[in-house]
Parts: sequence; structure tokens; C-alpha cells
Amino acid sequence: MATARRAWRLPFVAAAAAALLVLLLACSAAADDASYDDDAGAPRTPGCSNKFQLVKVKNWVNGTEGATVVGLSARFGAPLPRDMHEAQKSFAVLANPFDCCSNLTSKLANSIALATRGECAFTAKAKTAQAGGAVGLLVINDNEELYKMVCSENDTSINVTMPVVMIPQSAGKKLKGFLDHGASVEVQLYSPNRPVVDLSACFLWIMAVGTIVCASLWSELVACEQVDERYNQLTRKDGPNTGTNYSEDKEIFEISAKGAIIFIITASVFLLLLFYFMSSWFVWVLIVLFCIGGIEGMHVCLVTLLARIFKDCGQKTVQLPFLGEGICLMITVLQMARLPNIRVASALLSAAFVYDIFWVFISPLIFHESVMIAVARGDNTGESIPMLLRIPRFFDPWGGYDMIGFGDIIFPGLLVAFSYRFDRASEKGIINGYFLWLIVGYAVGLFLTYLALFLMDGHGQPALLYLVPCTLGLIVILGWVRGDLHDLWNYRKGRMENLVDEP
Repeated sequence: MATARRAWRLPFVAAAAAALLVLLLACSAAADDASYDDDAGAPRTPGCSNKFQLVKVKNWVNGTEGATVVGLSARFGAPLPRDMHEAQKSFAVLANPFDCCSNLTSKLANSIALATRGECAFTAKAKTAQAGGAVGLLVINDNEELYKMVCSENDTSINVTMPVVMIPQSAGKKLKGFLDHGASVEVQLYSPNRPVVDLSACFLWIMAVGTIVCASLWSELVACEQVDERYNQLTRKDGPNTGTNYSEDKEIFEISAKGAIIFIITASVFLLLLFYFMSSWFVWVLIVLFCIGGIEGMHVCLVTLLARIFKDCGQKTVQLPFLGEGICLMITVLQMARLPNIRVASALLSAAFVYDIFWVFISPLIFHESVMIAVARGDNTGESIPMLLRIPRFFDPWGGYDMIGFGDIIFPGLLVAFSYRFDRASEKGIINGYFLWLIVGYAVGLFLTYLALFLMDGHGQPALLYLVPCTLGLIVILGWVRGDLHDLWNYRKGRMENLVDEP
């Protein structure tokens, strides 16, 4: 009966593991959610080549400070001061006409003009406001997004010497309402620098590396003894042939080279579906599915941990509270799915390497924005998809989160876990083995990912661009130098042949 139960459960485990791998690979990038990508396709002319900056718009109504509004600077105009104490406080005045597209009748001398979007180009609004004596222009968008204000092809020379900032519709309506009722509104514009390194990135680095180490050692340190006892009992009861297939007994889904390519293709299709059809309800469906997987992952991890500590409770049924966690889900996935050798690892990680680079760096040339980053940030819904580790930035004046996709942990983690199993089977030590060096390689690769993230002003990075060479490249080079490359390449095949030859 035990063998029959395991027989029908194995296809379910394989299907579940495959589905999880596709979902986790669909989001595989390191990013933050407070950076705006530069619009490479927008025309650049003299006076219209500024970088987009997030802007803090502090405001006071009749001397009482209101909630700070976040805006976005234009491609043109004067740069904003970085420090609040360097920024001038100026009175806000409604442009008349409100679209700021023709000669103004309102007095704007030494004031910041407030105008609505539409009817004419952004550069025309700025020139009109500047001609009226304004020292700045706030453009109210027609929705809550922060639209990038760029120049048109006809704008050959822009001479705007004041800051121009886009603000959301709701914030603009509030300011307009106060001005319509005769209130005195003062505004201060500045764009503080973000810290070079935030503590949240250090925590993400520790969590990612720690998850891979725990997942690799989990079955050995926590679950191994309990599982071995259970399956040894089943072997004695069910006969000598039961338990011959190690993968079936442990309910493991072993990835093949063909399956690796299918994963990448399926993940690409799923990513495009998310990009085009992602909405709030769809994200909530993903969140519910993630919660179910997280609960199962937490259940598996806690039960095996408790069974290891309290060895007599292995025969008892344990009911755990409603808990779920992404890290436990990843540990569980790394127990369910395994790489048989580095031949399959090379196919999987090389394909994932190309996948990550394409959807982060090359997709903007086709879709006008990075598909991977847009999906990770939830740009179309305001909600982030759950297949991410996210930590709030502690010392960033803009707040937000640093994030890393589960795929950037799972896929290198499969190779690191394989290296540990290979070291155990080959009786290699810490120094002459591969596990320790791949952990170091992964840690270095993740460090390089965040270094690139900071050098690129927080713009999303394909983490596998750095992680794959630091893990797969490292084990291939070490294996070649040590003469183990043939064994690593054909590990599972040779191991199974040895099992068949045993009497």
C-alpha cells in the first residue's frame, strides 16, 4: 500500500514542482520600486537632456504644513536642489488659462505656476509660465501616474531655466481646491539623494545566501534521519525491491535537459501574460496561491524540524496554525526539485541566463519598457506580485523596497544543492569539495548584482547575469582543474549504473 501511495503521489509532486519553478522563474530580477528608467527613445536636444528625478513637493496651506507630494521632474528645465534647506519656498498660483498654453493673465512673478496637463506640449507650458515670471511649474496629470515629460522632435533648442514637475491628479486637485477658495499655498521643491547602500540590501543578501545554505543542508541536518527510518521500515515490510528508486521514495522531481528548456519557454509565455493582462484581481489570485504554497512550505519545514528535535513525535499527527513564508516555500521547492548533474544544470542555467537578460535589458526595445521590471513592480496594478523577497529601505528618503526574485535564489540554489550531494557521495571535504566554493560564488554574484543596481541608480538588474557565471562557471572551472568534470557532467547516469550493478 505504501508503494502504491508513493506511485500516484510522484506525478503530482513532479507537476507541483514544475509549476512552482515556472512561477518562480517568471520573476527573476533584482530591483527597487523607487527608480524611474530613462526613456532612451525620447529625443535629446540642447536643454532637453536631464535625467528624470523624483521630487518632494512640500506644501503649506495658510501656514500649516500639508502632506508631502511626490512628483517627477521633466527632461528639460533647471535641476532641483538636493537638500531641503537649499530649496526656496515660493507661493503657488493658478495659471490663467489653466492649461498654460497661451498668454497668461495671472500674475506669476516669483511664484510657482499650477497648470493642468493637455492642449499643448509640456515645453510650451513651461515657456509660457517662464515668460509670465514664474520660478517653477507644477503640471497636474490626468491620472495618478507620474508621466515622463519629454521634448518633441520639433523642439530643437529649449531654454527653460526653472524646474518643471509632474504631480498626480489627486494631489493637484487638492492644491487647486485650496487656491480656488482663496487660501495661501506655499510650495518647496527638492530632490534628495538616495543612499549609496541601504541596510535592506544587506538583509536581502543574508536572506538569499542563508536560504540556499539551509535548503542544501536541510535534508541532511533535519529530515534525513526521520525519513530514513520511515522508508527503511517500508522497505522491510514491502519487500526487497521497494525503495530501489531513490527518487520515488523521497518524492523528488528530477529536472531533465529537455524540461529545462520547456521551463524557460513556459516562463516567458507566463511573463508576457502577466505583462499584458495583469490586474488587481489576478495579482490577488497569485497571492492566494502563494499563501497556499507558503503554508505548505512552512508546514513541511516545521514538521521535519520538530520531528528532528522531538524524535518520539514522528508517529503523531501535527496540526500547525495558519502560517506561510516565502523562504520556507523556496526550501521546500529545493527539496522537491533536483538537478541530476551539471549537464542539465548547464542547460537550465544557461537558458535562464539568456531569459533574464532578454526580459530585463532587451525587451524595452520591443515593448518600450522592461517587461520583467514592470511585472516585478506591479506597474499596471499598484500591487507587487508575491514571488519576491522584499525589504523596506531603512534610510532612503524615498522609502520603498529593495527586492529580489525567487528565481534568483531557486535556480542557482538547485546547482548549489547538487554540489553538496556530489560532495557527500564523492566523500569530498570542505576545501576540496564544491559546496563551499559555490556558496562563496553565489554570495559574490549577489554582491555584484547589488553593486550594479547601485551604479545604475536603482534600475532593475538581471541577477542571473551575475549569478550564473559565479556559480555554474565556477563549478565548471573547478571541475576541469581538479579532473572531476566528467564525473560532474555524468554524475546521475554513472550513479544509477552502479546501483544496477550491485547484487
